[in-house]
Amino acid sequence: MIAVAMRRLVLSLSLAILTAVGPAAAAEPEPSSRLRLHDLFAREWEWRLEQDPLLATDVGRHEYDRLLPSVGPEAREARGARTRAFLGELEAIDRGALSVEDRVSYDIFRRQLEDRVAELDFGDWQVPINADSGFHTELARLPEEVPLLTTGDYENYLARLGAFPRYFGEQIANLRIGLERGMTVPRVVLDGYEATISSHVVSDPAESVFWAPFEAFPVGVPASERERLRAAGREAIVASVVPAYREFLRFFREEFVPGARESLGASELPDGEAYYAYRVRHFTTLDVTPRQVHEIGLREVERIDREMRAVIEEVGFTGSFEEFLEFLRTDPRFYAETAEELVKEAAWIAKRMDGALPSLFKTLPRQPYGVEPVPAHIAPKYTAGRYVGAPRESTRAGSYWVNTYDLPSRSLYTLEALTLHEAVPGHHLQIALARELEDLPDFRRFSYLSAFGEGWGLYSERLGLEAGFYTDPYSNFGRLTYEMWRACRLVVDTGLHAMGWSRRQAIDYLASHTALSLHEVTTETDRYISWPGQALAYKMGELKIRELRARAEEALGERFDVREFHDAVLLHGSVPLPVLEENVERWIAGERRLSVSHLEEPCRKRSNEEIES
Repeated sequence: MIAVAMRRLVLSLSLAILTAVGPAAAAEPEPSSRLRLHDLFAREWEWRLEQDPLLATDVGRHEYDRLLPSVGPEAREARGARTRAFLGELEAIDRGALSVEDRVSYDIFRRQLEDRVAELDFGDWQVPINADSGFHTELARLPEEVPLLTTGDYENYLARLGAFPRYFGEQIANLRIGLERGMTVPRVVLDGYEATISSHVVSDPAESVFWAPFEAFPVGVPASERERLRAAGREAIVASVVPAYREFLRFFREEFVPGARESLGASELPDGEAYYAYRVRHFTTLDVTPRQVHEIGLREVERIDREMRAVIEEVGFTGSFEEFLEFLRTDPRFYAETAEELVKEAAWIAKRMDGALPSLFKTLPRQPYGVEPVPAHIAPKYTAGRYVGAPRESTRAGSYWVNTYDLPSRSLYTLEALTLHEAVPGHHLQIALARELEDLPDFRRFSYLSAFGEGWGLYSERLGLEAGFYTDPYSNFGRLTYEMWRACRLVVDTGLHAMGWSRRQAIDYLASHTALSLHEVTTETDRYISWPGQALAYKMGELKIRELRARAEEALGERFDVREFHDAVLLHGSVPLPVLEENVERWIAGERRLSVSHLEEPCRKRSNEEIES
């Protein structure tokens, strides 16, 4: 935060100098476009943290640790008006007078503000849950995410627990508005979802995930305070947390599930076609239509299918493609017998890749990460793995979650690809590194654009080939099945939300083209149904990164350095794909200039020698 404070000091001093010029002040020019831009960035960021205390905690700012966000109508309307005002301020700044990097920041900031306005207008706030998670599962992470080192930290934690009834009530009110409009997740994806709520309705506070901080206290909490805090913790869980989850569970069972829509596609929502077109642009950061994305997916499915069949031939399997998939899904050799075995295998893969990183990257993040199971209260409906970040100043590391629920559905042959995607060189490396880029405005350091981040994750899976992974053909087939899975998403997501596909069509398409377990195929299909457009980010982003790498390799030839290329991709933070293309093009041009200067230097030396002779 020193860098943030220093920027504010420089800005305030600059503004003071520009305004403290006496009677002639009116004739002086306005502050520069750069100063106005970065002042806007700083003010909007501070306002954003104030509006979303959970975000503030996540990025390591703790002034709001006592609070939960306000999501009621007054707060929402005020938020929309302020966002539009920020957008107006941005449009009044001369973009053409900015440096290249500031124009990048300008464009990303504008996209964020416009997307927030669109989300408000379309009514995204009426659907704060999807098929595997929601606002209530996010709160269940509080014991791990908030700082708990002092008595004051515990008081903040207790205040947040006390705010649960108000916050849950506002979210339920928003869900009711969605029910009235038909803006809901489809009923078919809600089977089993209530476990993410009911697991927090406990009779004994010690059974609650929110009790964990009171089991043992850090040295910063005096012994004389501990019993008081434990008593307050019991009271908060009994009087606030459990009643909030109980009321949400009642609402979910009695109102939400019976009232949830029967239709599947986003196109069936209010203003659905426009809404899904927006979601496609939002998650891909590209000006593409659902039909164009669908066609790209079909081509990728066809290409990857040929590579998968080559592996089947390599291992000497004589049955059909479908029989090979069934063999992979049912042979015990491909599955861990215990949760501990699965987590240990994931950790071993991650540690091996840690050792290979310097061969692929010049710049690495300082923050470490750990490997742990997906929390039990969300595991049944959750994806196979996920990365959960942490503030750089935190006392905890980032976390690579591995889902140990239903072990016969968690294949070992896909574990290398999953680990490289979620841990390193995927999400942990990219996200932790972005947060350390202190020369960037804060909103860029902490932004996550799915097309960039998930595209990088899928690209990272393929990097394993360059780092000595996938030596076992079944593991290589697992890598290809993960790539096929992301290609199928382009087909399935657009099929569901723009072309009238049924849930069964989507399940059958995924099951017949990938070696994912049938449990995963089902949970993933429900994820796409309830989260329109997000699944498009992976393949569209990876295709762009691979295209840019191929372009750089062709342009630079022997001078291409993959470590330098990865710096060019990552050291601007998470950016829209068109911005990424511009960044890489500038890097290629710079490398070419260096190449020309190196070639010219010997010529100049020879010319001088000839003159002297």
